[in-house]
Amino acid sequence: MGIQIISISHKIAPLRIREMFAFTEEQQKDMMRKMTEYLEVSECVVLSTCNRTEMYVYSESESVGVVYNLMEDVLLQCAGAEEEEDIGNYLLFFHGKKAIQHLFQVAAGLDSMVIGEDQILGQVKTAHQQARAAGTTGVYLNTFFRMAVTSAKKVKTDTDLSRTSVSTATLAIKVAEEALGTLRDKKVMIIGATGKIGGIVLMNILSLDEAEVYVTTRSNKVISTKHGQNNFLTIEYEDRYDYIDAMDVVISATSSPHYTLTSSKIRKSIRTEKPRVFVDLAVPMDIESKVTAINGVAYYNIDDFTRIAKENNQKKLREAQAATSILEEYELQFEQWMVFQKSLPIMAKVRDNFMKVTEHKGVEKAFDHLFYWVRENNDPEDLEMFFRCLNH
Repeated sequence: MGIQIISISHKIAPLRIREMFAFTEEQQKDMMRKMTEYLEVSECVVLSTCNRTEMYVYSESESVGVVYNLMEDVLLQCAGAEEEEDIGNYLLFFHGKKAIQHLFQVAAGLDSMVIGEDQILGQVKTAHQQARAAGTTGVYLNTFFRMAVTSAKKVKTDTDLSRTSVSTATLAIKVAEEALGTLRDKKVMIIGATGKIGGIVLMNILSLDEAEVYVTTRSNKVISTKHGQNNFLTIEYEDRYDYIDAMDVVISATSSPHYTLTSSKIRKSIRTEKPRVFVDLAVPMDIESKVTAINGVAYYNIDDFTRIAKENNQKKLREAQAATSILEEYELQFEQWMVFQKSLPIMAKVRDNFMKVTEHKGVEKAFDHLFYWVRENNDPEDLEMFFRCLNH
């Protein structure tokens, strides 16, 4: 009984596994509906990002194992991974207090590859909103996610965790700078700038005011940045290969299920030899990894950012500790709420009995009956706790 989570994340799952579980919004809705069709599951939320896919459920079932099996079956079925023999090695399970702690840390960015990154909070809120729209949440997961978001906002305002953080998007620029020495006067192409990650990359690279930036677009989409910067060139997505030879850096961050750039077409497009950097921020991958076989090409994907992320994370341990203390307060509040919520039927029964005794024998006798019932139905430790609470 309670909250249970199944997780596939950057913690133990490599990119080749994570990209199998990169679900579209419709697939996530389908998973949530399938889960809540089971009698054992009353609520469900699915969170799917480039670094994690997680399913959160609330169940009244006393059998944790049965619910986990249902979660695993639906997850693997929707990913088409039922035949993958080693997939169980990459699954993490949480329930009870550990499950509560997990979501609160995820929302605050403490469980991210880059500790304190901001994007995950918006992704958690979106996952909750999608589940509510699908009708797969109730009082438990709604309260759970609301309190997790509230605690994450508290961490953001009361610590310097996010202010000292970098994101996957900023790491993309950092690896390009490291590989080329500088981005000054370099030509950079961004594929997927209308998406969230691509949009952040675009804003960050424009803020450097060093590179000549090219952005692909299709369907005549208008590309705009948060601060109204428009000092970049727009090219048609279909023409992207025509510009590859001129580029020093190519960054792709789309939600496409297929490659945006294949190795063979990149090879055909390159006519001049010079150092080039290809950065793939997508899950599943946008750029075919065989591109590394081309002379002068450096290739990075999400998993390659682990080293840089670890260096960045070491600098933020003190802020992470402060954030953990804040989260622990909210975790305790949610645990207390859970106990209280589950005790409502008992409290209603006690209240009704108390009112009946009061009506027939008066308030004094009603209290005598209440304390006698408490004494006869609890062990000494519970009794001590009960009276300690009354004394407060």
